[in-house]
Amino acid sequence: MARTATLPTPLPFDIRATIAGANALLVLLALVLLGSVAWWLAHSPLFTLRGIVLEGELTHNTPRTVRAAVGTRLDGNFLSIDLEQARDVFEEVPWVRRATVRRVWPDRLAVRLEEHRVAALWNAGSDDERLVNTFGEVFEANLGDVDDEALPRLAGPAGSAERVLEMLQQLEPVLQPLGSPVRLLQLTRHGVWRARLANGVTIELGRGESSELVARAARFVRTLPQVTGPLQRPLQSADLRHADGYAVRLKGATTGNAAARH
Repeated sequence: MARTATLPTPLPFDIRATIAGANALLVLLALVLLGSVAWWLAHSPLFTLRGIVLEGELTHNTPRTVRAAVGTRLDGNFLSIDLEQARDVFEEVPWVRRATVRRVWPDRLAVRLEEHRVAALWNAGSDDERLVNTFGEVFEANLGDVDDEALPRLAGPAGSAERVLEMLQQLEPVLQPLGSPVRLLQLTRHGVWRARLANGVTIELGRGESSELVARAARFVRTLPQVTGPLQRPLQSADLRHADGYAVRLKGATTGNAAARH
């Protein structure tokens, strides 16, 4: 004999509404409790930051100057502090290129700082005079903290610092036989390259890819003794923009279109 399934009797609406309201109230109370606990943790003196441990090689800063620079700008305690915001605060300290921040239980921050390493001056003598680090990044710092007489000068349009630094690094060993380091390397807004050595010699490199310009400079340096040797006069300037040669000006004499097809 087949049995007939008995369906459960639905609860009356008012009872279901009462249960739903009670569940919602329990959820609300739980959220309030969690919020209260979070607020207490964020403000409890038990988790006050009591120290900052600095790591990394510092040349232009000391632990004292870094702590003075961040001052009271770090918000929150050990648990509530925003590490990304703290990183931004440390990276605003002069000479700091990059910072990484982590918590060290129970009440300290460990901060590793990477300082800028200066490679050159950028747009020296202009209103935009700044420094360039070894990554080709332009940054601001007190120029009195560096020996700018020992630094090459780079100049170019906004955003070109990395490119100009790379060109300098390629040209320096090529031009080294001339006996004077590169003092200024400039890229004009029209894409023209120009170099000036510490002894005052100017070299017009012209336009082109870096590999083409470096090869042009190498040919010039290699063949220059054949031009200057017989005249026994020092170089004053050189124009490497010619397709099949270059023109040089010697102190007290001028030669034109000296071939450099070697």
